Amino acid sequence: MRPTHRIDVQHHILPPDYVRLVGEESIGRLIVSGRMPEWTPQTSIDAMDRNGIEMAVTSLSAPGFHHHGEGVAARIARYCNDYAADLAGRHRGRFAMFATLPMPFIGASLDEIAYALDTLGAAGICLLTNYDGVYLGDAKLQPVLEELNRRGTVVFVHPADAAGDRPLRHIPAATLEFPFDTTRAIVSMLFSGSFTRCRSARFIFSHAGGALPYLADRIARLERRPDFKSHVPDGAMAELDRLYFDTALSASNRVFASLRQLVPMERVLFASDYPFAAEDTMTATIGGLVKLGLAADEFAAIERQNALRLMPNLFNRQPLRGAAE
Repeated sequence: MRPTHRIDVQHHILPPDYVRLVGEESIGRLIVSGRMPEWTPQTSIDAMDRNGIEMAVTSLSAPGFHHHGEGVAARIARYCNDYAADLAGRHRGRFAMFATLPMPFIGASLDEIAYALDTLGAAGICLLTNYDGVYLGDAKLQPVLEELNRRGTVVFVHPADAAGDRPLRHIPAATLEFPFDTTRAIVSMLFSGSFTRCRSARFIFSHAGGALPYLADRIARLERRPDFKSHVPDGAMAELDRLYFDTALSASNRVFASLRQLVPMERVLFASDYPFAAEDTMTATIGGLVKLGLAADEFAAIERQNALRLMPNLFNRQPLRGAAE
């Protein structure tokens, strides 16, 4: 086993009741392999040990469960959060959690924020980029963002499939739609004023922000329109500079050449996307970061220190063990 020091901020879990509700086919069709990965807490720990990862901050990935109605969504969100808290309690120092919400149901989501943060000791909240085509900048979802901002919450944003009959439906969503949907969500929040209003919340976007680093200058051109400019009084690039991004599926010179022009390296966090990206991808992400030729302090910051600056109590939280076994 390698010495463990890395902190993985995108590490997914597959609680059994969630899998039964959503279905293995619905989960698997989104990813490149075309099938849901086999996962247990022990497979995560073993992969982490082999790759020098001390802690993983767990979250649910797409497709989520918002299609099932408010009652089911509230129940399964509570179950998944209890499951993640139980995992963190059983393996202290190895797991923390980004809690899931029964979005887009506002009242139930506000209740779950309080439970996850105040009772379970979640490190933050995980949101999807859209819920049936309603993106995070939409006015309907603002009460949730406002509450997360009031609490100064770390918000991890994971992509979802695009709603409706998208082009190239035969291509797994993880290949094209995930990076584009992350970009859509950022633009939605940018030009609705969500980032400007929510300065106390800290947002992490998956996969180096999707297509954002490459398209940032084109996106900023929207400031030429007064209706867009009014939502970014400090400028679009200034708002983007405040965001955080992870390295999952993105640890290459091609991606980092654009990313490091967008944000300083203290805004970049190590992530693996395990188990939806298999262990060989976890290992390749670490190797890719090594090949970037980063300064030693930048490399150490990405692998660990940036996460601790963002979540200083990560190893000190005392999550309760949940009801899920």
